[in-house]
Amino acid sequence: MSDRPEMFEGVEEIWMDGEFVDFDDAQIHVLTHALHYGTGVFEGVRCYDTDQGTAIFRWEEHLDRLFNSAEVYDIDIPYTKAELDEATRELIDREGLDSGYIRPIAFYGYGPLGLNPKESPVQVALAVWPWGAYLGDEALEEGVDVAVSSWRKYSSSQIPTNAKTTGTYVNSVLASLEAKGNGYEEAIVLNKEGNVAEGPGENLFMVRDGEVYTTGLAESILDGITRRTVIELAAEMGYTVHDDATISRGELYTADELFFSGTAAEITPIRSVDDNEIGAGTKGPVTDEIQARFFEVVEDGQPDEWFTPV
Repeated sequence: MSDRPEMFEGVEEIWMDGEFVDFDDAQIHVLTHALHYGTGVFEGVRCYDTDQGTAIFRWEEHLDRLFNSAEVYDIDIPYTKAELDEATRELIDREGLDSGYIRPIAFYGYGPLGLNPKESPVQVALAVWPWGAYLGDEALEEGVDVAVSSWRKYSSSQIPTNAKTTGTYVNSVLASLEAKGNGYEEAIVLNKEGNVAEGPGENLFMVRDGEVYTTGLAESILDGITRRTVIELAAEMGYTVHDDATISRGELYTADELFFSGTAAEITPIRSVDDNEIGAGTKGPVTDEIQARFFEVVEDGQPDEWFTPV
């Protein structure tokens, strides 16, 4: 299609409800339940061109989180993890993808409209495409300018924050639109108590006096899989890691270093918050070491238990 977004140029097929279909034929009805009520769950996953060949990064954890998210919303995924694993690896192979992004999604499809989705069928789709640095290649080296959003992250007492749900991402969309509309590359979202939660699609890390801090799960954050990776790698590198921190807005401005982590963002330094320069206004030394170690891991394809060969 001539109007296809650039990121999807060259993508031939999508796996949908058990079949490989042409990209342009992967469509749903306008009265799909998830379109109206946000009743879907999804994952963002990367595969890398490693020294061991193309491999999916921490795929088992992503599949576990997909099924756990579905359980929270009573979405009975009609395929096993093994079936989705096989379909995903075949799709990557069919697309000839060495490295890129993987999007599994399960959602309530076309059926009776109304808040109770249980009479609607559960549909599942898998898509893969090439995708470089989420915030841009320059961002990985130079960092990004961010702003604290006026929109707060919802609390786990309102909507489960441990589930990656389509509907809840309107919260992230609002924060991101606000930041970009004001000339910033990304946002930081506070929780209802006014403490730091995370970015719209990333977890946040702070470095102070050579120690690494990240907001705890009770701060209304998603338990990010790249976040877990950073915690493990930083500890192995000898850093003291505080993975259950409460971080105030003011602490952002006086941090030695800040960086985002996420499947899409990978490890992205933050050079300023609300026009306050962080550290020297460049990628800090601790961020640089952790980022370098992360990319070394995904280039080597080690440790084995983190990678699923395609």
